[in-house]
Amino acid sequence: MDAPAELSRPHSRGRVTRVLRGGAEGNVRLTAVTAAVLLVLLAAEGATIPFVHQQLTLHMALGLALIPAVLLKLGTTGWRFFRYYLRDPEYVRRGPPHPLLRLFVAPLTVASTLVLFGTGVALVVMHPQRGLLVGLHKASFIVWFGAMAVHVLGHVLELPGQVRADREHDLPGARLRSFLLAAALVLGAVVAIAALPAIHQWVDWAAQNRQFDH
Repeated sequence: MDAPAELSRPHSRGRVTRVLRGGAEGNVRLTAVTAAVLLVLLAAEGATIPFVHQQLTLHMALGLALIPAVLLKLGTTGWRFFRYYLRDPEYVRRGPPHPLLRLFVAPLTVASTLVLFGTGVALVVMHPQRGLLVGLHKASFIVWFGAMAVHVLGHVLELPGQVRADREHDLPGARLRSFLLAAALVLGAVVAIAALPAIHQWVDWAAQNRQFDH
């Protein structure tokens, strides 16, 4: 009776390993799928900027909803970075990104992303309409937009193939990758909904004081 159980344990561990496995290629595919979704959501967020007075609630809610997916994208790219510099053979074989993207664009994109979303959260919590925090939020957006434009142009041609490859489910870990992205999107929606009272309070306060900084 014990032998079948003992035989089943390695088999179970093997199944778990296959589900979680994906390696460098799995990392690339998760990064690509997350990036594709973020491009759509960021475009929607950007569309609210010219009409921010009329769509301030949507602008703030969507910005908060983006945070978990943005963190997932930073996590996947950061993981590739660390695995490469730790000399993981699989990541070393894939090679580093272009030096311009790796040494200049990527650090600038990461730093401006953290400042942009960090100041956005602070604005929701603290309600300031003028001052250093608002100026920092706007300045970080300008830097972020420029760095992100170069980043997207550096990867946009390879993105469709990577997204299409992951939909074929020919690499272990496809379900886990799909779950991680879905969880980030759901968590983002929960964050945005939970923040709606604070957002409405901010918008009402801005309208009553009529001091919104263009």
